[in-house]
Amino acid sequence: MRRKTMTQFSTEDLLDPPVYPGVGYGLLADRIGRTMWSLDDVVFVQAEAIVALEAVAASLAKPGMRVLNVVTSPYGDYFATWLRRGGAIVENVVAELGRPVQFAAFQAALDAMEKVDVVVLVHGEAANGVLNPLPEIADAAKARDALLVVDAVASIGGHSLEVFGLGIDIAVVGPQKGLGGPAGLSAISVSKAAWAKIAEEPALRLSVLSLLDLKENWLDHGSADALPGTPAPLEFWALDAALDRIDAEEEGIETVIERHQLAARATRAGIRALGITPWIEDDASALALVTAAPIPAGIEAEALVEAAAEFEGSAISLGVGGVEHLLVRLNHTGPRASYRPVLANVVAYGQALASLGHAVNVDAAIEAVAGAYQDAEPVGSTE
Repeated sequence: MRRKTMTQFSTEDLLDPPVYPGVGYGLLADRIGRTMWSLDDVVFVQAEAIVALEAVAASLAKPGMRVLNVVTSPYGDYFATWLRRGGAIVENVVAELGRPVQFAAFQAALDAMEKVDVVVLVHGEAANGVLNPLPEIADAAKARDALLVVDAVASIGGHSLEVFGLGIDIAVVGPQKGLGGPAGLSAISVSKAAWAKIAEEPALRLSVLSLLDLKENWLDHGSADALPGTPAPLEFWALDAALDRIDAEEEGIETVIERHQLAARATRAGIRALGITPWIEDDASALALVTAAPIPAGIEAEALVEAAAEFEGSAISLGVGGVEHLLVRLNHTGPRASYRPVLANVVAYGQALASLGHAVNVDAAIEAVAGAYQDAEPVGSTE
């Protein structure tokens, strides 16, 4: 007799999975590399993306290395801490709370540095719905011959990430968001210039955070089949399946990106039709995986989220990183980047506001969301 669980499937299906074939690791790395248009080496970190980010910082940091680091959420602060632990000298460009960095502020900070070795930024912030100006920052970093490190965990699949075209030296991605894959596996694209910097002494070795160990024990091993350690087959099979699902869409990753872009446009149209201005007013500065919506004055954040949770199919949560009292996040990530979840979010947000005494036009919001989808070219599922 099978024991009842909280899942909607039999947990016995997770037992005794077949070993992921050794020849598949290199092929899988190439496939996820294509989702970010990378021609560089791609390595796997068998952990959630926060571990991959710390591995990059720990492997890259050198005493005296000068870094310009963009901070638009707690993740930027984390990265600065990890770099400083390795002896790097870090200058932070801190954006206004819950807002994207202003390129003028970034450029001013860059100009003020006599020497800069590395520029670091988060492309998109799931914590607050921010999208930072990556192309402009990439151009500025390259003009100073600085390595460019990008946390693209919350932007991959929702925005074009052209590693080769932008000259990104290190890009960290997690498949659990826009790619709709597993959370326990991350991927890092590393350029030749970045590998050279990582290999400079003192180089981090004999550590689970050492990218150099991973390179030497896998990429340089003579066979990409020999992934170090004991790989978790469920995670690799899940990533394989997620990439199969992406490949099954007509244009692959391009269709996935457009589906997220459409979900964001429809969500923002619905919020505006409610009579509310989105937290990030500029559409070009807003993340396509979640939409940040303001918490009007006089409404308690927790009460708003609790009221929205009453509407079936919605996914609305508080912001993260000091913005909990300022905004909520409407989640249209991965499989949720489709018509019904988007509509559920907008209606839930509107009805929650109405129940708490804030005047909104829910009918107009429903029409706006439907109109955004009706006006769009078909892009994947709208169920």
